[in-house]
Amino acid sequence: MTKSNLIATNNTYNIENQVQLALDLDESANSKEKSLADYYNSFSPFIVYADESGTPTMDNDKNYPVFVLAFCIFNKRIYTEKLVPLIQALKFKFFGHDMVILHEKEIRKHEYPFNFNFKALSDEFLNDLNKVMCETNFILISTIIDKRKGKCEDNLYNAAMEVCLVNLYNFMREKNSHLRKTYVVIESRGAKEDKSIELAFRRICDGHNSLKTNFPFEILIKKKDANSTGLQFADLCARPIGRNHLDFNNSGKKLNRAFEVLKLKFYCEGGRLNVGNNYLNYGLNILPENKVQKAEEP
Repeated sequence: MTKSNLIATNNTYNIENQVQLALDLDESANSKEKSLADYYNSFSPFIVYADESGTPTMDNDKNYPVFVLAFCIFNKRIYTEKLVPLIQALKFKFFGHDMVILHEKEIRKHEYPFNFNFKALSDEFLNDLNKVMCETNFILISTIIDKRKGKCEDNLYNAAMEVCLVNLYNFMREKNSHLRKTYVVIESRGAKEDKSIELAFRRICDGHNSLKTNFPFEILIKKKDANSTGLQFADLCARPIGRNHLDFNNSGKKLNRAFEVLKLKFYCEGGRLNVGNNYLNYGLNILPENKVQKAEEP
């Protein structure tokens, strides 16, 4: 009888231990899943690529007396599932490989490798590229500094960047992503310039901005030869914005073809229902005369 009691007691102990062990494992698994979820959710669903056009000093280029900074905001899902495959397909179609880097200046001046042998091929390339820009959903935020309007400050890049970051924060608030980390990828301009840009970027995000608010943005500075689709896309946007500002305001010319597409992408007041309208002081700011649209207090 005593032997039987000992066996029964031992079995009960083992079962309790096994149950407790299973509970411990479940708690550990749940904790791990929660930690992973918190990590993944710390990133916003958006990625930003930035590029500039013109010189960031008050040296007045008579042919192009503006400095333009453009932020292209992509939903990461749209970027990975739609834009990147479209750009890759375009490169394979016209060049036979995907190592080509799309550069607005080289395309505009028909420089290698965009010096196609006959006009029909060149026209088809431009039409296909224009179609990709039309069909891709992205949000555009840009600042133009018109050097003819008066002195702004010595470093025009920093002035334009603050305006773009403020409006980027406004946009992120609308999307309820203003507390999550968003990366802003900027093209490298040289070691000295990159250091200056990063310092100004972090200073602005630390609360030295017109909203007196910390921004949860992180900067990545990458060279053009990284062959980033997003950086190439931003490069295609910056100059047409500046060119349209100069041509349209000076001579009353119609919007250029590229800007006709970009006009529909600007961040605008009232959301996407007002696409193509009400984007001044929201998606597009012109300095020094236009003021930055400030976000409402939470």
